[in-house]
Amino acid sequence: MIRSSVSNCPVPADQQPLNEYEQLKGSWLFRDSTLHWREYITKILWIWGLSWLVAGPVAAASFPPQKYFAHFILCGAGGASIGVLLAVVRLYLGWFYVCDRLCSGTVFYEESGWYDGQTWTKPQEVLNRDRLIVAYEIKPILRRLQFTFAGLAGMFVIGTIVWHLL
Repeated sequence: MIRSSVSNCPVPADQQPLNEYEQLKGSWLFRDSTLHWREYITKILWIWGLSWLVAGPVAAASFPPQKYFAHFILCGAGGASIGVLLAVVRLYLGWFYVCDRLCSGTVFYEESGWYDGQTWTKPQEVLNRDRLIVAYEIKPILRRLQFTFAGLAGMFVIGTIVWHLL
């Protein structure tokens, strides 16, 4: 029954919220945010480690490790965390966009270009399905990303306190 409503949908397939969700869920960066906590943290640590390739030399130029080792580590870790922060912001914005499109009772879409936008009102069964997906699939991901933001903020605060104690 849901398929018949969706088959009457005038929204192009690539702009339908459910298809946008499936595409996002399958893309390489966004897929990582759906993993179990252990694998998710591992991916975040990989991003942080790779960010050290840029942050390390900058920190070493500012604070030579032989002379200011603690400052070098704190500066490098903070700089590398910016790479993680940018990745998490990108994840959050992508998931939030799809969440908003799924929760909305109407879908804005473009038929052939930016100048001919239309709006489609979702039938109730499609809206219910989409909101269930949001409640059970997307909201936990958004909460995880918010928790990651809080963890990063906590690390920056701890790093700042340690910096001032040195």
